[in-house]
Amino acid sequence: MKEPDAYTNQLSHTVIGAAIEVHRALGPGFLESVYEEALCQELTLRNIPYEQQYSISVEYKGKTIGEHRLDILADRCLIVELKAVNALEDIHYAQVMSYLKATHLQLGLLINFNVPILKTGIKRIILSE
Repeated sequence: MKEPDAYTNQLSHTVIGAAIEVHRALGPGFLESVYEEALCQELTLRNIPYEQQYSISVEYKGKTIGEHRLDILADRCLIVELKAVNALEDIHYAQVMSYLKATHLQLGLLINFNVPILKTGIKRIILSE
C-alpha cells in the first residue's frame, strides 16, 4: 500500500476540518445533497479548489465502458464521497475504492454526516496496489 503524498494528506485534514465545521453547524438529519452544498461552500471559504459532481470515465482496453460521478474532487488529488446514512456499509467503501482505481488517485474520504459525532463517520480509504 502506497501512502498518499504529504500534500494530499494535509489536504485531507483540511477537508475533514471543513466537514466538521459543516456538521457542527447543521448536525445530522439532512439529505446528502444539503451536506454537499454546505461542504462546497466551506471549501470555497477555505480557498480549496474543488470540482463538484465530477465525472470520470471507466475504461477497458482503451474503450470507455462506464462512468462514475464523484461528489467532490478536491484539488484534483482527493476524492470526497459524502453519505447521510444510518451506517456505512461495505458497498460504500467499494464505491470509493472503485473511484480511486478509475482515477489512479491514492486517497479518498468517505464521510457520513448522519452521526452524532462526525469523527465516527469519517473514513480514509487508501488505494492498495
